[in-house]
Amino acid sequence: MQTLKNYINGELVEPIGKTYIDNYNPAIGKVYSLIPDSDERDVELATQAALKAFPVWSNTPKGERSAVLIKISELITKNLERLAIAESMDNGKPVALAKLVDIPRAASNFHFYATGILHYASQSYAMEDTAINYSLRNPVGVAGCISPWNLPLYLFTWKIAPALASGNCVVAKPSEITPMTAFLLSELCIEAGLPKGVLNIVHGYGHKVGAAISAHPQIPLISFTGGTNTGAEIARVAAPMFKKLSLELGGKNPNIIFADCDYENALKTTLNSSFANQGQICLCGSRIFVEKSIYEKFKKDFTDRVKKMKVGNPVDPESRLGAVVSKPHMDKVLSYVELAKQEGGTVLCGGYQVKPEGEFANGYYIAPTVIQGLAYNCRTNMEEIFGPVVTIMPFETEEEVMIFANITQYGLASILWTENLTRAHRMANNLHSGIVWINCWLLRDLRTPFGGVKNSGVGREGGFEAFDFFTEPKNVCIKLK
Repeated sequence: MQTLKNYINGELVEPIGKTYIDNYNPAIGKVYSLIPDSDERDVELATQAALKAFPVWSNTPKGERSAVLIKISELITKNLERLAIAESMDNGKPVALAKLVDIPRAASNFHFYATGILHYASQSYAMEDTAINYSLRNPVGVAGCISPWNLPLYLFTWKIAPALASGNCVVAKPSEITPMTAFLLSELCIEAGLPKGVLNIVHGYGHKVGAAISAHPQIPLISFTGGTNTGAEIARVAAPMFKKLSLELGGKNPNIIFADCDYENALKTTLNSSFANQGQICLCGSRIFVEKSIYEKFKKDFTDRVKKMKVGNPVDPESRLGAVVSKPHMDKVLSYVELAKQEGGTVLCGGYQVKPEGEFANGYYIAPTVIQGLAYNCRTNMEEIFGPVVTIMPFETEEEVMIFANITQYGLASILWTENLTRAHRMANNLHSGIVWINCWLLRDLRTPFGGVKNSGVGREGGFEAFDFFTEPKNVCIKLK
């Protein structure tokens, strides 16, 4: 059984307390590795290493920082197979999905920000012949980066790469549920020659490691992706310390389908937007609203295809859904199916635990679930489930579906299917979400801002917005006369 280590000051080290946490393979329901049960002492050690490294790293020429990060990107690509298998084993997702999405995107994150920093420029403002102002963007210092379990390496690198590229040093915490690829990234950083202390990875529980990072007086910036309740706690601790905060939180995203849509494209994509990664993506469209004139047809066609989706062994290339991430999460998701029934919903398909044969019989598998007959504002339609469960209901008018779509406390993403250009622009403007996909889903340009409104978060990441977040602007004014 493998025992993971923290990555502090360029070395793989045991936690100071020398205690460990069981790490489960959700596909088989068994412990397969041990991870450090770190605490505030390990965070302190990592922070001091980052502080020591910061003066040199922040003054390292952009081209040299870029070269190191590109090397890390290349090593991720070189180790695609190994990382994809590790991601699947840790998270439960199909290996094919990890090879297609998670690991390539992690490599792209490093490459994008490694090259992007070479083109990141400040502005100047001339005051006729009186003075000239120009802006400098300086790295903040030590960045605290806390990432979730659903897209482990993908979202871990999404934070680390721009922080490092812009000259910060980092103390990072991956999820204790899915730590393996972050540990393997530690090894790749050593191989790439990343200077000691520039990146430090501390494993452990959120209430120990995450809390210590959030409260540390020498970590002036926190980037967090995860649950809304945890984000609120981080804000409660960090805001009075006047830390910079970027919080990418929960979602309860509407998928709105009009009768004039490209029907086959909408149907096929809705399968993915509903159940990709077992529905464990904050961007999944978990509330499907279909215009009444095509509702019955779409519901039947969609449900028929959902029933054919194979659930099982993540290594099997035929598996469309693997295991959800843990037994507690499986129990939570299934409890929402029972809640939906109590609220008057009808389960059209799924709604139960799947038990594959052999060694996978004790894994955490859920059949993809479609529920109809619920009120648009019931708990099932208002609360984030974060699993392979969607609701479906008809609507009659644009005005009605806008009420349905905007009713929740969340506002991360929306999906809209229509060939009416005027309607598409009008609704995109009025939907309360940080992202609107029209006739597509999860089509991502890394240059664009990413984030949500309402309880889906604070701030934006992606593109130059990420560089803006990880730096502080300074205006310099020079009087000419």
